[in-house]
Amino acid sequence: MSSTELMCGPGLEPAEPLYTRVPIRDETGQYLSDFMMIIPGLRRRSVDMRQEIIGRIDHVLQLYKRTVVFADLNLKTNVLWVSVKPVPGICLELPAVIKFHVPEALLVSHRIPG
Repeated sequence: MSSTELMCGPGLEPAEPLYTRVPIRDETGQYLSDFMMIIPGLRRRSVDMRQEIIGRIDHVLQLYKRTVVFADLNLKTNVLWVSVKPVPGICLELPAVIKFHVPEALLVSHRIPG
């Protein structure tokens, strides 16, 4: 499984907090950029619809697999967190492509290292 494939399934133990799992730097030591999207009502959708939406997000992340370093979809909070290599404009381009495939997805914030 590649690092950008989303995994969805019941866990046996609570996941570690996101801040302990999100990478800060890439393999060369460069700081990464992050963005967060919310997908309203995702957890209330049927299992089949959730899987379809997750598949669409995964498809987009695979298209950007050279740039995406980390992705986490929290179904409890309907939040998608993505960490990417510092490519100019990527924190607007990638969310726009996700929104094209998942129209209800909303860009909440992005962080560009300073």
